[in-house]
Formats: sequence, structure tokens, C-alpha cells
Amino acid sequence: MKSLAATLVGLIAPVQAGLRFPCSTLTIQRLDPVVEPGNIPSAHVHHIVGGNAFNATMEGDVGERATCTTCQMSEDFSNYWTAHLYFKHPTNGSYHRVPVLPVQPLLGGSQGAQGGLTVYYTQFDLTRDNLGKQKITSFPPGFRMTVGTPTEPGKPRVGLRYQCLQGQNRGRELDDFPTGPCSGGIFTTHHFPACWDGKNLDSPDHQSHMYNTVTRDGFLNAGPCPSSHPIRMPQVAFETVWDTTKFNSMWPSGGKNPFVWSFEGTGGGTHADYMFGWKGDSLQRAMDKSECFYDGCGSIQKQQMAVANRCAIKETVVEQTDGCKFSLESMRERKVLTLWQGW
Repeated sequence: MKSLAATLVGLIAPVQAGLRFPCSTLTIQRLDPVVEPGNIPSAHVHHIVGGNAFNATMEGDVGERATCTTCQMSEDFSNYWTAHLYFKHPTNGSYHRVPVLPVQPLLGGSQGAQGGLTVYYTQFDLTRDNLGKQKITSFPPGFRMTVGTPTEPGKPRVGLRYQCLQGQNRGRELDDFPTGPCSGGIFTTHHFPACWDGKNLDSPDHQSHMYNTVTRDGFLNAGPCPSSHPIRMPQVAFETVWDTTKFNSMWPSGGKNPFVWSFEGTGGGTHADYMFGWKGDSLQRAMDKSECFYDGCGSIQKQQMAVANRCAIKETVVEQTDGCKFSLESMRERKVLTLWQGW
């Protein structure tokens, strides 16, 4: 299985446009305005990037409310987040937050990003059959969606992939965590569906208003949008590098994988959230362009990452999120993560 970057290289064509850019970390907190709006704190810790309008309850036009963004594209005030990765100490059971490294972009360096992730918006579901056949419609204000779920890890995980970094070599794509230490860290990809029902900005499960044309692999074999979800939207994906290297010496040879997500779940429960927040029609202008692979598409202003890195929000949930001990009560019954007292 090729990585997303490698797949895209093979698909560069005059009719295809795409954005690829870094976003530094905005905050690491237990907040989730999509799945748990208004809950302070939310059930588990998230790694969040993007605009500074992020808070426990987000409605309406996020792009109009934000005043800065940690993303390189200065008109992108969207928010992107995943559960945070932890190392579970094999001796005392404590949980230690895994640091985040900037993804090395396909073209050029990391542009000075601090932690964060790399975001993709492509015009097509990465299949030659669809190139140039359907207009791409930008997300409307207030739109949000999720991919994956922490509560049903046994379901198909299309588009959710792990790779074991050995230096800069990403290796093959995996459905779950690597089974041995990775000298360069663990690389994760979250690939969102791209077909919209044209009506709902959200749905009760935060996924039903979208349809994934990919049936098996995350970045291949995409089909046309069905009549139930006829609107082709930008293909959103993001990648994260988790710097697991300092924990490798504590992973015994042949031992059980010591890494878990912040909901104390294993690889199959990985998930991600997206909340649209581009300013005005900036994303639509980019998607209307061609021959602008991986740049601003001639219409989007970039900012220096030194400027993006100054964007920040206050801590809403003030608590220790490293070196802690978690007690997982029944996720099936309560769907909450209770923290042991005394951490």
C-alpha cells in the first residue's frame, strides 16, 4: 500500500488541484464540540489544530469568528482534531502523552510548524476514473463530520491507517498499531468521506450525512457519489506523526503494544473530527482552480508558520494530561472516561 503522498504523486495531472499544508498544534484538551458539545470536560483528551474560535460549543460560521489560525493557509480557520496518543507504562500503569512532530511535507520542509498535523484537500477521491467529471462544492458554514469511532472499534476502518516510520521511510500501511518499535515514530492518517447529502450540516452520528466512495483502501478505488449523497465535496485527509521514539526502550521484545488512544482504546478505535471554517469563498476558489497542486491555488494567502505558531487559546479544562492514571468505566454503558483522583 502506498502512502497518500506517494499515491498523489502518481495522480498529478493538469485537471487536478489539491491543497496540502501544515497546521501547528493549537491546544491539547478534553474538549469536543462535535460529539460532546458543551461538555467541559469531554470524555477524552484531543490534539487540536486550526482556528482560535475553538471551544466547547461551536455553531454557525466559525470562519467569521476566529481571528487567527495555526494553519499555513491564512484563510483556513477550520478545526481538525484527533484523540491523543498515550504510552501506557508497563510497570506502574501510568499514561504518558506521546509528543507530536510536524509531518515532513511532500514538497519542501516542515515550514517551521510546531507539532500539529498536515491537512489535504483534494478535488477527487484519488481515482483516475473521476478526474474532471464532477464539480467540487465547498463545505458550507457550520458543517462538521467525523470519521472512525472509539466505541465500535470492530467496524470497518476505511481510510484510517497506521505506518511505522523507520527514519523517513513510512513503510506499508497498517490497520492497527505497529507490532514493534518504530525508530521514527508512528504515522497515522485519517481520511474523510467526500460525498454530501446536500441538506444536513451534521447528523446524529456525525457521519450519516456523508458517504464514503472508498470501499476498502483509504486512498484508492473510489467510485462516484450515489444519488442519496450527490454532492462531491473536497476530499479531506490529515496526517500526524507521533514521536514514540523515547518510549521504544520500554517496549520489551515480543511484548504487547504499549500505545493506546486517550479513550484507553487500541488502534481500531482511532477517529477524527472536522469543523469547516474557511473564510468566505476561499476554499471554493481553490477547488475551482486547476494546475495548482499543493500550493495556494492562486487565490489563497499563506502565512509564515512563525505567525501561525503565535495563535493560541486559553485552557478551558485545566488538568494534568500527562503521567496520569485513567480508570475506564464501561464505555458501552457510560461512554465516559473517569480520571483517578490524585493525579
